[in-house]
Amino acid sequence: MAFHMKNLFILIIITLLFSSCEKDDSMTPAPTPAVVAEFKTNLSELNLFTGNLEELNITPVAFEYNLNTTLFSDYSHKQRIIALPEGTSMQFDGDGLPIFPDNTVIAKTFYYNADERDLSLGRQIIETRILIKINGEWQSGDYKWNTEQTDATLDLNGSTLPITWIDRDGNSNSVTYEIPSDADCFTCHESFDNTMPIGPKLRTMNFEVDGINQLEKFITNNQLIGITSSTSVRSLPNWEDDSVSLEDRARAYMDINCAHCHIPGGQCEDESTLNLAYETPLSESNIVERSFSIDYRVSINIEGLGMPFIGTTILHTDGVALIQEYLNSL
Repeated sequence: MAFHMKNLFILIIITLLFSSCEKDDSMTPAPTPAVVAEFKTNLSELNLFTGNLEELNITPVAFEYNLNTTLFSDYSHKQRIIALPEGTSMQFDGDGLPIFPDNTVIAKTFYYNADERDLSLGRQIIETRILIKINGEWQSGDYKWNTEQTDATLDLNGSTLPITWIDRDGNSNSVTYEIPSDADCFTCHESFDNTMPIGPKLRTMNFEVDGINQLEKFITNNQLIGITSSTSVRSLPNWEDDSVSLEDRARAYMDINCAHCHIPGGQCEDESTLNLAYETPLSESNIVERSFSIDYRVSINIEGLGMPFIGTTILHTDGVALIQEYLNSL
């Protein structure tokens, strides 16, 4: 009898142990879904965000990046993220674009705050532009957000949308925002007949964000390899930084806003002699020779004549003033 009781006791203990293990397994958080490097019908299917999509909470397997000087897009705000395949990194390849592994997803979401003085009043998300590197080549797609802000749908045809917002000075503003077609995307992202990213060049990301150098953070997190320190990369200045020389500020502004077309291999290479890349010496840029044309075309808002051709519908007052001041100094 004692033998049977002992066996029963052991059986009870084993059952409790297995029950405990099963309970612990059920409490283990589900793994984070991998980002889907495909152009699905809905943005939510790409797993770039967690929770309610409109909150734009980035998945833990992707990361945000920022630019020291940014492209002007009718005063819209932008969230920029990169999702690298698991176990991969960006590879250092000089001051420009790093080498991205296949199946990298780059996303840029455009939105307007309802009132810049009170962010609790919410925002209107317009579009999320996507670049995916597939078999060594970049492909583009654009997701247009629905009115309910619950999801965005792949739309390659482009469209317009009226937008209103209140700025920091309390002024009401309005634009007819233009969501680009896929052909429009290629116009700006063209490089020697291939699609290429524009923003995430190392020199453009080499600055402090929240007190930490962004490239150093990428290096520490093993998101960027082939380099041990950000000091070996030049920095594109912030065009709004008054401590930087007028020439550097203006050239930085033209680099991010104009050079993707006005550069060897760009859309305007056969139509213009300008080379507006920041690192191009002034004597080789043709800025001096074309100063009158530059001044004229950045200061007018006539379709087909004003610059840039696409991407904006209104003049950037501060940007135009900076370029004009620089041109007048030459």
